[in-house]
Amino acid sequence: MATGTFGTAINCIDGRAQSPVADWVKIHYHVDYVDMVTEPGVEGPLARGDAEITEAIKRKVMVSATAHHSNVVAVAAHFGCAGNPVSKEEHIAQVRSAMHVVASWGLPVHIIGLWVTEYGWVEVIDTMDFTQRQPG
Repeated sequence: MATGTFGTAINCIDGRAQSPVADWVKIHYHVDYVDMVTEPGVEGPLARGDAEITEAIKRKVMVSATAHHSNVVAVAAHFGCAGNPVSKEEHIAQVRSAMHVVASWGLPVHIIGLWVTEYGWVEVIDTMDFTQRQPG
């Protein structure tokens, strides 16, 4: 059994986005650890409805939510993404769409969309709160 408190981040594989997102979630959600679920330019396939990638991500997020009792899931995108080379505006639109995909999984979590700038700063795109929802 895991000890400590956990959050979850659905993030790009790019190392430039890993630490800023993990640190931001730890600070703002008062958790000890952040489970990283990664895929190149992850918000793109989630937003486009890529079934294979979406299902793989969902399985991993479910482990974090059920085994580690994570109550926050961050969906992150970042500047200069090689895996999803689109404009910042498109990344932001995709993050919002990806957040709705995560919401459809029915987890009782807070969902937050994040953008990592070229300087490693984290900006909030949007939030959704389903923490009062019953798991099931």
